[in-house]
Amino acid sequence: MGNILRCFKGDDDGGDHYPYYKPTSRPHYQPPHYHGQPAAPPAPLQQQPLGPHGVTPSTVGVAALAHDLLNFESTSMVPDGLSQHVVSSRKAQVKWYQKLLEAYKNTTPPPKTPANAAQLIARALNMIQRADLEVYDKCIGDGDGFTAYVPTTDPRESANVPLEVHELVIARTQARKCRDYKSADALLSSLDEAGYKIISCSDDEVLARKYRIRMRGIDAPELKMPYGKESRNALVKLIGGKSVKIYVYDLDQFGRYVGDIYCNNLFIQEQMLKNGHAWHFKTYDKRPEFARWEREARAANRGLWASGNPEKPWDWRRDQRNARQDAIQVY
Repeated sequence: MGNILRCFKGDDDGGDHYPYYKPTSRPHYQPPHYHGQPAAPPAPLQQQPLGPHGVTPSTVGVAALAHDLLNFESTSMVPDGLSQHVVSSRKAQVKWYQKLLEAYKNTTPPPKTPANAAQLIARALNMIQRADLEVYDKCIGDGDGFTAYVPTTDPRESANVPLEVHELVIARTQARKCRDYKSADALLSSLDEAGYKIISCSDDEVLARKYRIRMRGIDAPELKMPYGKESRNALVKLIGGKSVKIYVYDLDQFGRYVGDIYCNNLFIQEQMLKNGHAWHFKTYDKRPEFARWEREARAANRGLWASGNPEKPWDWRRDQRNARQDAIQVY
C-alpha cells in the first residue's frame, strides 16, 4: 500500500518485517535490500520499477508512512500506484487507509522505527507476519490452502486472546472436572467458532489460535476434481510437518489470510506452479512471473497439464454452485 507497506521492510540492516516478494528466479522488479543481499544500482527516479503495492526504493521509512497518511487525511485519496498492484477495490483500499490513519492518531508516541510502524500496520489491518507457523499434514485441505495453529503460550499471541475465549476455556475446564462432557464439547465448538482450538502438547492441553491460510495468486484443483488429491499431496510434501513463513497481504471474504508462503528457502507458490500442481489465479494476482511459471509447466505437460485440457477450478466451483441452486429450485 504505497509507502505504508514499505515500513514493513525495515532499514538497510537486513530486517525482515514484511512482504518483499523474492522468488528464486529474478523478479520483475528489484528490491533494494533483502536478507543482507546488496541492492542493485538505483535507477533514476522516474525509471524506478514499482514493487508490490507501488513501492519504490526512494519511498522508504517512517516519514513516508506519515506523509501517506497526512495526504490521505487531507484528500481522502490513496496512492495512485496502488491499484496497479492489488486487485482490491478502491473502496477497500480507502478502508485500509481509514483504519491506518485512526491507528496512527491513537498511537502515542508515534512510531519512530520501521519495526514500530510494522506493528501499527499489522494491528490496524489485522495482518500477521510469522516465520514459524507449523503446518501438520492433516491441516492441509487442498493444493492452495491450509490451517495452522499457534499456541497462545507464544508471547505474540497471549496478549491478544479475547476475554470471552479465556472464559470459554475456564468454563470447559470446570465442565470436565464435573464430568459434564456434553457441555465441555459444546464449549469446545464455541472455541473453534472463535478461532481457537485446544491442542494436545506433551501430555498437556494448550490453547492455540487458528490461522486459515489461502496461498496468494494460485488456484489448485478442488479435492473432488481430477488431480485434486495429487495437488494436495504435492503441497503436503512441500510444507507438511514443517515451519513456514507467511507474508500476509489481505483477508478474503471467507476470513482466510491471503499471503505468500516460504518454507526451507523455497517460494511455495512458485514450486506449485512450476510443477503443474496449480493454476495461476490471474483474476486476483497479476504478477507476470506467475503466468510464466504456469506456461512453463503447460509446455512441459507437468502435473495437471498432462491431461491436455484440465478443467479450471473456478469453472468447476461455478458449475457446482449452479447445480445446487437448480436442485433447490426443483425441490
